[in-house]
Amino acid sequence: MPLLPLDPDQLLTTTRAVRKRLDFSRPVDDQIVRECVDVAMQSPSGSNNMTMRFVIVRDEAKRKAIGEIYRQCYEIYRSLDGVYIGSIDKGDAAANAQQKRSADSADYLATHMGEAPVLVLACTESARIENAPPMITASMMGNVLPAMWSFMLAARARGLGTAWTTVHLMMEQQVADVLGIPFETVQQACLSPLAYTKGTDFSPAARPPADSIIHWDAW
Repeated sequence: MPLLPLDPDQLLTTTRAVRKRLDFSRPVDDQIVRECVDVAMQSPSGSNNMTMRFVIVRDEAKRKAIGEIYRQCYEIYRSLDGVYIGSIDKGDAAANAQQKRSADSADYLATHMGEAPVLVLACTESARIENAPPMITASMMGNVLPAMWSFMLAARARGLGTAWTTVHLMMEQQVADVLGIPFETVQQACLSPLAYTKGTDFSPAARPPADSIIHWDAW
């Protein structure tokens, strides 16, 4: 399919977490998913060891089951003051208004995740890395996280929306059981809906200036 006319900076700055603007009624062709995975496989991989794996969920019953697990996890997440997106005080009225809009959007996805025509689980196939040394953890997650971001960029270029979520990892085993994922050797890293978007125009988010987070030569 033709790609959206986005230059590299536009693609990078307008690939947003899409929730309320996902079109749940429009199917996503398998070939489009394959193209996004092909792009994702060009991402960096530690030691040139490609452990990233994508579980693409199209089956309606499985999508609904995962959506229910996500909803349950989200209810726990909502109770975490200072962690839940809607409980974070940005210290500014305009920023807090934007934060509330983001929270409303996240709340919406929590009740509709299973309605997306496709769910994408990004995983890494290796020994589980709980309590591993930081170098091992960074290396193994560094295989799958860039790949998932590349997948999302490829999806955006094709008029599709995604949303990076990790809340379901509170019940990772239950999701693994739904999909037959070998829990001991395949670790989930991210869950995203995948759907065409209602309109393709997205704007860069409000972010602080670069100098507010840069430390030149020392902390």
